[in-house]
Order: sequence, then C-alpha cells, then structure tokens
Amino acid sequence: MTLGEFIKSKPRLKKFVHKMLVRSGHSRPRFWTRWFVNPFFHKYEKSVRIGFYSRMDLFPFNKFVIGHHSIVEDFAAINNGVGDVIIGHNVGVGLSNIIIGPVTLGNYVMAGQNVVFSGLNHGFEDITIPPRLQKVNTSKITVEDNVWIGANSVITAGVTIGKHAIVGAGSVVTKDVPGYSVAVGNPAKVIKMYNFESGSWEAV
Repeated sequence: MTLGEFIKSKPRLKKFVHKMLVRSGHSRPRFWTRWFVNPFFHKYEKSVRIGFYSRMDLFPFNKFVIGHHSIVEDFAAINNGVGDVIIGHNVGVGLSNIIIGPVTLGNYVMAGQNVVFSGLNHGFEDITIPPRLQKVNTSKITVEDNVWIGANSVITAGVTIGKHAIVGAGSVVTKDVPGYSVAVGNPAKVIKMYNFESGSWEAV
C-alpha cells in the first residue's frame, strides 16, 4: 500500500492531511504545499515556461505533468485538486485559460485566450442543498495531438477531441469531436471533415 492509499483509507488522517495542504473552502493550496511539497511530486520537462502571473493550484495527491517546450501563459489557472492534469510537449496554454482536472492535453495542442477545460461538475439534484455544497463529480477530458481550440471556447467534462481537430472560437463542446474535423457553435457541431482522398477540407 502506498502512502497516498494509506492516508485515503483513514478518514480522520485524510481530513487532517487535507487541512494541512489547503485551507477550508479554498481551491488554492497553502504556500508551503506549493513551494516545499509539490516539487517532489510533479514533473516539469525541460524548457517549460510558466507565466509569472499564472496560478498553479496543484496538489501532491493527483498527478501534474507538463512536457518539454510547453508554455502556460499569464493569468492561466491549472488545478489538479479533483483529477490529474497531463500536458504533452509543445503545448500552448493561452492567456487566461482554465484547466480543472481530470484533463489530458496531447502534444502540440494550441488553446487560444480564455479557453476553459473543466473535468468537474457540481451536483444540483438535491434542491434543499445549494449546488456549491453538493458533491462534485468528474469525467476526464481528453484532447489528442495537434488540436487547435479557438479563443473563448468551453470544453466540458467527459469530452474527447480527436487528433488534428479544430474548435472554432466561442464554441461550447459538449460531445466528442472526431479527429480531422472542424467544430463550431454552442453546442459545437462538426461543419467540416478532412478528406484524405481529395486532400481537402469538405463541408458535411
């Protein structure tokens, strides 16, 4: 049994450790967690650039990996509190992007400004309890290699975006997007597919 599994198996110990890592009601880890704990748990490959004004709300109990030559622009926020965040190499996380795990971004993914990836949803079924206080549920977002996501788009929990797909600016992606397609709108719909026989993008 690993240390993490042992802690999770003991409810009182788990509650104590969680309190030491993050203040109650907050999503940002404590200062000492960010500076003295996370470096031993998270993997940054060479030539990674993290904007000075970005928020890396990372916890040691879930994975965070970022590949070589990837960039996280200023004012972006990345949070692995409820699920792993895995970022491939040569990825561009744009200005003011929000990434809430579980999220995996493949290699050479490009996200414009203000893109939201949220693998988390709050429960709302019980109307006697505010949604903020209800249990959260998660479903992994997977973005495969060479995807371009336009500015101000929202990628919702459980979605997979296939290789070399394009998501138009301002789109809300609620369903899987196949590879080599162009999807736009709210909710996003596929409007073009790449035809390998003709070597061109064709309307569908």
